[in-house]
Amino acid sequence: MTERIYSTRAYERSMSATVVATDRDDGRVLLDQTVFYPGGGGQPPDTGVLAIGDDRLEVRRVTQDSHGVWHWLDELPPVGTAVVGEIDWDRRYQLMRTHTAMHAMCGVVWERFQSPVTGGNMTPGEGRLDFEIPQWDPEDRDPIEAELNRQLALARRVEVSFLDRAEADEDPSLIRTKVNLLPAGLREVRVIDIVGLDRQADGGTHVDSTSEVGAIRITKTESKGKGFRRIRFVLDS
Repeated sequence: MTERIYSTRAYERSMSATVVATDRDDGRVLLDQTVFYPGGGGQPPDTGVLAIGDDRLEVRRVTQDSHGVWHWLDELPPVGTAVVGEIDWDRRYQLMRTHTAMHAMCGVVWERFQSPVTGGNMTPGEGRLDFEIPQWDPEDRDPIEAELNRQLALARRVEVSFLDRAEADEDPSLIRTKVNLLPAGLREVRVIDIVGLDRQADGGTHVDSTSEVGAIRITKTESKGKGFRRIRFVLDS
């Protein structure tokens, strides 16, 4: 298994690692540890490079499976090769800020409507969340934006913890999606807690404080069928 550095130390930008397996048919390598987030929960995978001496190989794609985290390259170094990985930090940090803003929005919408998330996606600096909100009124948009910005400005701590699966299953509040998306074989659940606002199971990367997110602006709300609403937002800076 790959040590997932990003899971506990999201601000790490680089790492030294060793190639422990290759898949030449698919053009990918497995590393013993990595800072590259493989994507999931609406957050796209990291981009960056793996360096071998003076050679810099672009990481074209990152995925994970039961073996660990795979890095897709145009050239595959042999097993045992030492590499230095470096993510595109500016892009990652924007995604961290965006992802934390999405969790904060979950908290604000839940407090107002007790509505679950039915979908979501993000790019650096932009995000969208879908909610089941049968009682939505167009006048709700501005108060939600104002409350979300108020909560972000409170500089709430963002904490990471891990729970045994059995313990996590006893706390349904950890699942803010309409459908429980935790894989059946998952034995340990990672929890992101925006202290005092939102606490839920999540595997992505986040900033340490909501103050790092800055202000957000809701750009559009859309109907996605009767009782379902899509909210789009951007980071204001």
